[in-house]
Amino acid sequence: MKLEPVERDQARAAGRVFRRRVFYIPGYDPIHPRRYRELYRKEGAHQAALSGYRLSLRPKTGGGPYGWQVTGDVEGARVEAEVEVLVWSDIVRGSMSNSIPATYLQLVRTAWAYIGSGALFRLMRLRKGPMIAALYPIVFLLLQLTVAVGLGWAVAKLMLWPLANIPVSRTLAVALATGHALIWIAVAKAVLIWFRARDNKVFAWYLMHDYAYSAQAGGANPPDLEARMSDFRKAIRAALEQDLDEVLVIGHSSGAHLGVSILADLIRGGLPDTRPALSFLSLGQVVPMVSFLPRATRLRADLHYLSTRGELTWVDVTAPGDGCAFALCDPVSVTGVAPEGKRWPLVISAAFTRTLSPARWQALRRRWFRLHFQYLCAFDALPGAADDYDYFRITAGPQTLGARFAARKPSKSRIETPVSGYRSTA
Repeated sequence: MKLEPVERDQARAAGRVFRRRVFYIPGYDPIHPRRYRELYRKEGAHQAALSGYRLSLRPKTGGGPYGWQVTGDVEGARVEAEVEVLVWSDIVRGSMSNSIPATYLQLVRTAWAYIGSGALFRLMRLRKGPMIAALYPIVFLLLQLTVAVGLGWAVAKLMLWPLANIPVSRTLAVALATGHALIWIAVAKAVLIWFRARDNKVFAWYLMHDYAYSAQAGGANPPDLEARMSDFRKAIRAALEQDLDEVLVIGHSSGAHLGVSILADLIRGGLPDTRPALSFLSLGQVVPMVSFLPRATRLRADLHYLSTRGELTWVDVTAPGDGCAFALCDPVSVTGVAPEGKRWPLVISAAFTRTLSPARWQALRRRWFRLHFQYLCAFDALPGAADDYDYFRITAGPQTLGARFAARKPSKSRIETPVSGYRSTA
């Protein structure tokens, strides 16, 4: 049953347990979802100690997708939440080529997808951070290729140098040239393999696969991803038929635009007459990286549709300190598909410079990829007021997303100017 905020306060006063189901949609991540459980456990304990509430985690019971259960004693109420990770890491791993030539071919195709369509130049008008992050793997991989080719040539030249000035027959000259080429290629390949093996420090190869996956079909979803999204929609639909107070869908990074399409399809298909509150929290979104591409008509239509719906609450949280996200860019408006009567998303800032202590901010400010996950972590300067962004209050606290942010105004610094050159939703 969907309760109004006043009724929820009365239910809490009567000692009623608040029950929530959380569906977390990761971004383009090939790693097992247990990393999210450990992150929640560690950072939740830290935030609870800072803010004066209690959280406890236990394993999920029964089968089904990976997840965990949370009990919270937050804001004077008891909360039971079940968190489920909507896993598509197997699809991500399948898209990450192990072939070095294939990765460089992806580089060429991805660069052309954004440059040839004009999307790159329009995206640069929004935020410089994500564009630097997008160009970074291209520049870094080309630099690695240059180093590998240069070292290969130098090693081959050095190894065959003693024979350079010795008169040889034409047959031997051909053999020497062939040997030079083979040594050159072998060394260059070894250098590139060495670079790739250490990518967990620089993330250039990983990011190249990420952007290539979004761009491979000009912004359209691959069939295997569409099939998985359909499974996710069915799982969320089933939760809406349970005795819960809230079903909360969280989309992080690339998971945000998947969440938009999943929820749009869910609402189009019809919701139960009696149901818990339906909420959508998008974190660190990179929606324009897809919605600005020519064939992203499905996503643009879903953005247009979801932005008017009264069946859900949609809050979009980013931060200017996150160089990998389109911070404070309203994904509907900048894509140019905002309809009359638009009501979502509520765009707010996690304001890292205010919600992190000066010492913590200094420690993290140059760690781009770590900051991109800060939305899922503790904020050590957070005052604890209910209207501030606190991931653990949202997921394990006794208010729905709509009630928690009912009085919150959108960020004054948000960007709503339509920039995309492709706005078709047909």
